[in-house]
Amino acid sequence: MKYNKTIILKDGRTCVLRNGTQDDKEKSLENFILTHRQTDWLLTYPDEINYTAEEQGEYLRKKEESENEAEILAFIGDRLVGTAGIESLGNQYKLRHRCDFGISVDEDFQGLGIGKALTKALIELAKQAGYSQMELQAVADNEVALRLYKSVGFVEYGRNPKGFKSRLTGYQELVLMSLALD
Repeated sequence: MKYNKTIILKDGRTCVLRNGTQDDKEKSLENFILTHRQTDWLLTYPDEINYTAEEQGEYLRKKEESENEAEILAFIGDRLVGTAGIESLGNQYKLRHRCDFGISVDEDFQGLGIGKALTKALIELAKQAGYSQMELQAVADNEVALRLYKSVGFVEYGRNPKGFKSRLTGYQELVLMSLALD
């Protein structure tokens, strides 16, 4: 799925939101490791990331060519500052109307509107792909993310009290959210 849009951030800087390509493989992998080191609210730890830049490039290529999945990167100048993606929950008839949503923004660039812009971009792409429901899981203590998701229309439909098991804090409750697209 193709996407390319320039936005103005809260501090006046320009940010480009666009598909990740194979040329972005090193920056994408570096950003993934960085953002997963910065917080305990994402799924994986940096030491669990066991794929190469070449494999990341192939992942980005497939997402760019996909008709129903996408990985959007946010750039300020040449610096990759955030990523977000949608992924089908399955090709079975009973699942193909649903997609999963994930996002991360470098902590040095949070609070500028990048997360909201990435979220809105993927909502737009999910609608174009024909999904009728977007879903996500967020750590309950991540109040900023939960406010963002609610601000664009996501609603809570449940909680998983032992959704994640953190190396630092033990069990983390996950908030299950969805957004109706039709």
